[in-house]
Amino acid sequence: MATSEVQTVNTSADKAKLVAAVALVLVGFVAFYLLSSQGALAQWGALIVALVAAAVVFGVSESGKQLLAFGRDAWRETKKVVWPARKEAIQMTAYVFAFVFVMALFLWLTDKTLEWLFYDLILGWRK
Repeated sequence: MATSEVQTVNTSADKAKLVAAVALVLVGFVAFYLLSSQGALAQWGALIVALVAAAVVFGVSESGKQLLAFGRDAWRETKKVVWPARKEAIQMTAYVFAFVFVMALFLWLTDKTLEWLFYDLILGWRK
């Protein structure tokens, strides 16, 4: 049974790491725009270095560790999925296209029938 327990960042060190990660991202964007006179290599280099540093700082925080653990668990679960064979995938795709076509035809006929009913028979606008 799922619990409704919500976990948040508890320690001030984790909060400081998250603030530092956000600050590094902001520094990277500011450096990107301030280094416009230095050339594209300096701009992109500063941005990439700041973003990598922010990712590393976030990765060592508790929230980052939980995110990485979630990603590993999700990847592990993805490997457990039994994917359909090519023939099954093509059949199911054909079923979906056929259903969409039938529904489109049904809705078009319904629209035209209601249009004929209201505009021609009841209101008499198309005579």
